[in-house]
Amino acid sequence: MKHATYIADSSAFLSIRQAAWNLGVSESCVCAAIRSGVLRAVRRRSRLVIPATELRRALNGGAR
Repeated sequence: MKHATYIADSSAFLSIRQAAWNLGVSESCVCAAIRSGVLRAVRRRSRLVIPATELRRALNGGAR
């Protein structure tokens, strides 16, 4: 459960790179999921970041 520990120890938001690492996909796949509405992202200080709760939802099967 290396991924779950990483998410729990991190802040409330993850960068696209961190989200990609946790999901085991490329950064471009994360960006495509954000564009299509599968993964929610928010702007923080002009950067797109993914809320940790959203990443946990994606890792648990995606049900909202």
